[in-house]
Amino acid sequence: MRLLVIEDYAPLRVALSAYLREEGCAVDAAIDGEEGWWHAQDAVYDAIILDRQLPRLSGDEILRRLRAAGRRDPVLMLTARGEVPERIAGLEAGADDYLVKPVALPELLARLKALVRRSSGAVQNTITVGPLQVDTGRRQAAVGARVLDLTAKEWCLLEHLVHHVGTVVPRDALWEHCYDFNEEPNPNRIEVHLANLRRKLSAAGADGLITNRRGLGYVLDAAP
Repeated sequence: MRLLVIEDYAPLRVALSAYLREEGCAVDAAIDGEEGWWHAQDAVYDAIILDRQLPRLSGDEILRRLRAAGRRDPVLMLTARGEVPERIAGLEAGADDYLVKPVALPELLARLKALVRRSSGAVQNTITVGPLQVDTGRRQAAVGARVLDLTAKEWCLLEHLVHHVGTVVPRDALWEHCYDFNEEPNPNRIEVHLANLRRKLSAAGADGLITNRRGLGYVLDAAP
């Protein structure tokens, strides 16, 4: 998942970003509403984590701008106040879900996954491609009874490809989905991670699922 965290409280912003990156997500982080809006209008995210009370531009205003522009990025709103009127106001502004601080990071991640599944129209967690089974809820890939030991980046690349089975995904799209905004684009890094992923699939008995369409990108499909 590619996520945007807009949170002005530095300890929480840093903790959220670090935790989500450890879970294999690409994370862009903004320290106030203006910077958050700059990121939000420049890229489409799998989900946005948005503090409601922000300096320079409120979370409600960011939401209104996004929805007015026709953007449907799932938004999980954070607030220090959990009163019913506060939650209602956030949801009416366009939020898809609401959490009251302090947040439990595993719960936040679970809610994000649920939002992304709903927004993509997915009705189940497990996707099967030939001998490969990918459980997006448990973040686990297996070939038969053999569970693959994947790094965070390898998982992110596989997850994105499995949501586009049979479709050529350009290298640039993989980079945008799996790497942070402030990382310098480096095609060699994607090649290395994909080579490692393909080697692990092959060793488990799922050879040939990911192919390189030279000049176009990569495609995940059942081996002939």
